[in-house]
Amino acid sequence: MGTSVQLTPLCGVYSENPLCYLLSIDGFNFLMDCGWNDLCDTNLLQPLSRVSSTVDAVLLSHPDMLHIGALPYAIKQLGLSAPVYATEPVYRLGLLTMYDYYLSRRQVSDFDLFTLDDIDSAFQNVTRLTYSQNYHLSDKGEGIVIAPHVAGHLLGGTVWKITKDGEDVVYAVDFNHRKERHLNGTVLESFVRPAVLITDAYNALNNQLYKRQRDQEFLEAILKVLRANGNVLLPVDTAGRALELLLILEQYWSQQHLTFPIFFLTNVATSTIDYVKSFLEWMSDSIAKSFEHTRDNAFLLKHINLIINKSELENIADVPKVVLASMPSLEVGFSHDIFVDWATEARHAILFTERGQFGTLARMLQVDPPPKAVKVTMSKRIPLAGDELKAYEEEQERIKKEAALKASLSKELRASQGSDANAGDAMVIDASSSHISADVAASRIGGFRDIFMDGFAPPATSVAPMFPFFENSAEWDDYGEVINPDDYIIKEEDMNGASAQGFGGDLDGKLDEGSAHLLLDTTPSKVVSNELTVQVKCSLIYMDFEGRSDGRSIKSILAHVAPLKLVLVHGSAEATEHLKEHCSKHVCPHVYAPQIEETIDVTSDLCAYKVQLSERLMSNVLFKKLGDYEISWIDAEVGKTNDMLTLFPVSSTPPTHKSVLVGDLKLADFKQFLASKGIQVEFAGGALRCGEYVTLRKISDFTQKGGTVAQHVIIEGPLTEEYYQIRELLYSQFYLF
Repeated sequence: MGTSVQLTPLCGVYSENPLCYLLSIDGFNFLMDCGWNDLCDTNLLQPLSRVSSTVDAVLLSHPDMLHIGALPYAIKQLGLSAPVYATEPVYRLGLLTMYDYYLSRRQVSDFDLFTLDDIDSAFQNVTRLTYSQNYHLSDKGEGIVIAPHVAGHLLGGTVWKITKDGEDVVYAVDFNHRKERHLNGTVLESFVRPAVLITDAYNALNNQLYKRQRDQEFLEAILKVLRANGNVLLPVDTAGRALELLLILEQYWSQQHLTFPIFFLTNVATSTIDYVKSFLEWMSDSIAKSFEHTRDNAFLLKHINLIINKSELENIADVPKVVLASMPSLEVGFSHDIFVDWATEARHAILFTERGQFGTLARMLQVDPPPKAVKVTMSKRIPLAGDELKAYEEEQERIKKEAALKASLSKELRASQGSDANAGDAMVIDASSSHISADVAASRIGGFRDIFMDGFAPPATSVAPMFPFFENSAEWDDYGEVINPDDYIIKEEDMNGASAQGFGGDLDGKLDEGSAHLLLDTTPSKVVSNELTVQVKCSLIYMDFEGRSDGRSIKSILAHVAPLKLVLVHGSAEATEHLKEHCSKHVCPHVYAPQIEETIDVTSDLCAYKVQLSERLMSNVLFKKLGDYEISWIDAEVGKTNDMLTLFPVSSTPPTHKSVLVGDLKLADFKQFLASKGIQVEFAGGALRCGEYVTLRKISDFTQKGGTVAQHVIIEGPLTEEYYQIRELLYSQFYLF
């Protein structure tokens, strides 16, 4: 039978909510992405909370909030304990994204859904894979192979291919077929006829401008504002699409010798660029080749100022400038504060490069027409003073005393229990106390004790009334005294003065100094908030730099991939239904668009069986090399050996079979091959014209049973010597069985 495949959406279907899906393959449960929105709405995670304990592995596809935002919370609060797999950039940049989000929240609220320790804990056991690396799972996942492939969109972005028993399940969301300045396009088109393809309908209704036209309009819009003495704010993510925007601006400023200052403002700006500089092998071919030949790193930014504090921006002279600031939703972060400062002046502009999440300030400003006034909450953290500070210190002192008392009682209890353990066992003899009198020894082993003390009743576990004495009852093994690791854990309050050097161990000490100072600042503080009504007079511009394939390209790619079964997720209801209807007619008959917590069975209709080849059969098989594989034609009879299907040599003469040509002919490669043989050849109308009269064309037949694709190569022309020569050369490209 075919591999059993079920999918249960936990978030992100028929909407633009974060992505999170439970994919079960033969009982092994994958969590595909673990996203959250900028509002940290815990209601979105209710479906995940019901299945998190059953997850066997987590696969992350992109390093942004929509794909990884809920991972620390899920591991801390929801019982998610499965191993996590991602590419190196998704791991590193995802960690920075979570740091930036936490710092942004902490500056304006008493954020307690997760801490930096929770972030580190969530990411410290991530298994990092390289593109096209086949990783074989073990134990419960025995026989399953996972492999990340290039998705485009974000650095390290992944299309996951999961293989079991020769059947492929492909998870491809937020992919981009276009080659960009710092990223190659997706390799999704190289997958042909997977058993199941899971993809999104996010951009199904959108068609994009040509890249050159879009970039030109983007730069012209920015320069128009700058030359009118205005500032431009670009709300961006921490380490995703911001990288492409930085390269566009850097290259244009360098070519045009512009002097307007550009600032990249996040809590981890310098760390982000430091890491990105080391990820050149994950970027586009042009960047990798440029570095290989000239040692020129594209992210040695000469026109971009990296800053981590808004005060640095305020200290700059009041000149026209471009600021790329996190977060893209405008809900928190530096972009929120700068928007409030600049929105009231008509000379400034806010340039959105991606659609805002539903319910956020950014999405509200992107509606048509935009609002004339918006209510925002301005919050900041200020030190405690006066009575508030005194009350805080008294409370902290009380907490410390309670903790010390609790630790002391716990230690006494452990010592008492250790002493009682020895006292209750008559066979335990302490050599160090061999001089004790027989009466006392008798009392220690439960003998009669004639003791009376008025007003005092010794507890049942007491050995004898005595002054406090804690006997050393530690256990020993071959390596020495057995210790309790908890006794050596440095308490949080003791870390404050010493963790500046060690914070963010996963970042190798590269966390921005200002961000580290914020984290290690133990000055008692509180958050004060007030609501403002902001009159929006600045220009509001939206240009699509999301880096996703548009509707026209998605339809073309899906038609080329031609999966046996297609599952649509993540997209508005209108976009999902539109793409579902299109794919049902033009891609494959089995198209699904499930609702939240609706489990769909997309098990392959193919009947596949595992068989073993007998030694007698293998001794007569002749293999031929074909690429990375060896193939052979086998005539055999099916039998059973120890309840296992086995192939045996046929008992009679095998019947003849039609000749089979095995191989995959690429017309472009065959064209070069014919040219090397001195034959004049050229493409004409999608066919290959060879010599004067012979034509070759290649067509695919998708009507075969079982969903396989049959390729037909048609050669046409008069039966001349040239025809037979070309046919012979064509046959040489295949193996004949």
